Amino acid sequence: MVNKNFKIVIEYDGINFFGWQKQTDKKTIQGEIEKVLTLILSQEIKIIGSGRTDAGVHAFGQVANFYADTNIGPQKIKIALNSMIKDPIVIRECCIMDENFHARYNAVSKEYHYFILNRQDPCAIERLYQWHIRSPLDIEAMTQCCRAITGILDFKSFENTGSMRSSTIREVLFASITRLDNQRVVFKICANGFLKYMVRNLIGTIVLVGLNKISIDKFIQIVEAKDRTLAGATGPAHGLFLKKVNYS
Repeated sequence: MVNKNFKIVIEYDGINFFGWQKQTDKKTIQGEIEKVLTLILSQEIKIIGSGRTDAGVHAFGQVANFYADTNIGPQKIKIALNSMIKDPIVIRECCIMDENFHARYNAVSKEYHYFILNRQDPCAIERLYQWHIRSPLDIEAMTQCCRAITGILDFKSFENTGSMRSSTIREVLFASITRLDNQRVVFKICANGFLKYMVRNLIGTIVLVGLNKISIDKFIQIVEAKDRTLAGATGPAHGLFLKKVNYS
């Protein structure tokens, strides 16, 4: 048998998980996938994720890779994983990559989507997948915030403590606010990297602009201040989805 490098693309509902990263005493996405892969391949498997998602955050397209000495093909591994994982985790793709492929270090950008239900009444069915905001949002004002954060900037004002990084400067490739219909709004953002809670802290502050609680000028001042205490509250985790990870 030959040691092969497998890439997997994963979709998951993060509500009942303590995030992506494996923990000894808590249920995580990484932990559940590793446990099942170890059974399928009869060897201890460690998977490398493109990055962490926090407790309660979802993913349409998380990416990971793992090495295994096996002759089992990627399609059979995918089918076996999906049949054995009983949690809301689905393997969307599985393929063999070059031995040097690394899900984290080879990623060039990531795209996140954050969903908001903007109406007076709460939602019975999709309440665990969007942030409910009752008061009307000013989409044009929020769009101005998106323009203000596009480019290479210091996002220290939107970083929570405990982040492992050498710099708080990131490049936002695009950001937008769009109405999906007359009651649902989505915030989309793609960047070459994200700080801890950066997307949720950004949307928490952009919503303040949308509610006319702060002005666009004040928002720009918060960005430039590099001071987390000036920004808004962190948006709820359940509205956030990792849409996809991009590779060159």
